[in-house]
Amino acid sequence: MKRLIEMIQYLIKGMSRAVLRFPLTVISLFGATVLICYIISLHESPSLVIEKAMFTLLVGAFLGMVAQFSTERFEKLSKIRLAVYGIAALLTAGYFMILWPAPVISAEIGIRTFVAVFAMLCAVLWVPSFKGKVDFNQVTLIHFKSAFTSALYSGVLSGGIAAIIATIDILLFQVNSDAYSYMMTFVWVMFAPLYYLSLLPKFNSEEESDIEVLQAVRNYPRFLEILVSYIAIPLVATYTLVLLAYFIKILVTLHWPSGQLGPMVLVYSAAGLLIFILASLLENRFAALYRKIFPKVLIPVVIMQLISVGIRLNAYGVTESRYYVALFGVFSIVVGVLLSLKPISKNSYIALLAAVFAIFSIIPPLDAFTVSRISQITRVEQILQAEGILFEGNLTPKTNASEHTKTETTNILSYLDRRSTLKYINWLPEDFNIYQDMKSVFGFEPTYPNYVGEETRYFYAGLDAQKPVIISGYDIAMTVHSERYMKDEGIKSYHFTLEGIDYELFVERLSNQETKVSIRDASGIELIGTGLYEFVQGLAKTGNAPKEAMPPEKMTLDVSQNGYKLKIIFQNVNITYGAEADAGVDYSALVLFGDQNTEN
Repeated sequence: MKRLIEMIQYLIKGMSRAVLRFPLTVISLFGATVLICYIISLHESPSLVIEKAMFTLLVGAFLGMVAQFSTERFEKLSKIRLAVYGIAALLTAGYFMILWPAPVISAEIGIRTFVAVFAMLCAVLWVPSFKGKVDFNQVTLIHFKSAFTSALYSGVLSGGIAAIIATIDILLFQVNSDAYSYMMTFVWVMFAPLYYLSLLPKFNSEEESDIEVLQAVRNYPRFLEILVSYIAIPLVATYTLVLLAYFIKILVTLHWPSGQLGPMVLVYSAAGLLIFILASLLENRFAALYRKIFPKVLIPVVIMQLISVGIRLNAYGVTESRYYVALFGVFSIVVGVLLSLKPISKNSYIALLAAVFAIFSIIPPLDAFTVSRISQITRVEQILQAEGILFEGNLTPKTNASEHTKTETTNILSYLDRRSTLKYINWLPEDFNIYQDMKSVFGFEPTYPNYVGEETRYFYAGLDAQKPVIISGYDIAMTVHSERYMKDEGIKSYHFTLEGIDYELFVERLSNQETKVSIRDASGIELIGTGLYEFVQGLAKTGNAPKEAMPPEKMTLDVSQNGYKLKIIFQNVNITYGAEADAGVDYSALVLFGDQNTEN
């Protein structure tokens, strides 16, 4: 027990020192914990302001780490620590002000934030080793060990507390189910990062006690040596042989891959570089061979990847994902050359270059989003000009456009629409809506590729939750679901009463494809009913690609019978085509019922 108490006291002291050492980071983590707990208590999607605050706190946490390691590394900055932290706080506030006018947290905001955080993480690793003050490989090892230890402790802690909560709930009294979410938030958002920070030594301190701590934590654990040398390195070597065999196959068949190669090589390069850094502190034969061979093998592998990416870019233009795959390929080649020429003591170039490339990718006009937008707009213009639809900035609708023009125009405009960048196309009408205006503007409806010959095809349509739904003229609304696995579960019914009269809504699964929705009176007589499959077939008639954020009018089925009316507003439709047992349709819809005499 005494030993346990001492360990707890040591843990608390270490975390207390981390609070004083990284104040801005800890404040950001605490704020994020409070906000997440508040979101959990809402039991609904958070407001836009809260989402922006969460992104801001994430940036603030990493800015705090960069500020602290900078003051520890540079003596001049250590004398103005408050000013450095003031600048970091202003940058955090400035980031929030940049987010403030944004109408939504778009994918662009998310990617830019992630890339900026990645650049700051690289800076955290690089700054202590600037000008060889501390070995970069040891800094990376210490961060890796600290993160691994923190994750292990947090995993055990969260699992143990979850078991205690469950036991209390079963044996003593009922516990609110939110307790698990609150606990996981505290452990993984507050405790885990704080414990990780407490394990990091002061890399550049001249004090004897700090030097002793650094010497104690820089040792290479035996289990990690075994993991890197005898498991990770052989796996990377085997993966390399598979890639090289694949490249030989490409050269023989002259058939280049259709896009799957880029992500595989990206993961290979990232994992290989991390293992290279961890292996730089080992002296065994496996590590020495890996350090000698990997940089030289990486270069031709990445060159082949870039050729594959270049073919995709030439055929389909630049997108954010292709931009980053290509950029990381260039980064990998540069790093491969440097690692082949420089000693392992210069590995800090990896972090520095990674940060530079990351920042480059989010600063206009050569950032991923500007380049992708210009590329896709140029591409759709070329397609429409070749078809004769676009000439000197003016559009002429063409009903008999080629299938290639229809599908490519739809795909590109959908891509730009999801990123809210249609406004950059000067020749499009203002307030252009791809789901409503395609026919009048281009002469054809949104058209999606039809993958003929595949055994299984899919289609998805979803309701645009941002658009209002008109419900006037109806007396009651109910949400219903009908999945294909419900075919053998019988009829689902819902009782309700209107003006003293009993009714019953029936949802009957007739087959994997068809579902019938009907309203019956108290005696069981059907007053109004309809099948759903014919309507959704119309949604999917132009192809099987997803149709996200469809306007309510496109997703609404209106039925009138015997003086009654139904309005079925589909929220989600999932279709699986083919002859397999899992082929069919899943429905989710809002059903409105009323008397035709009811005023709208």
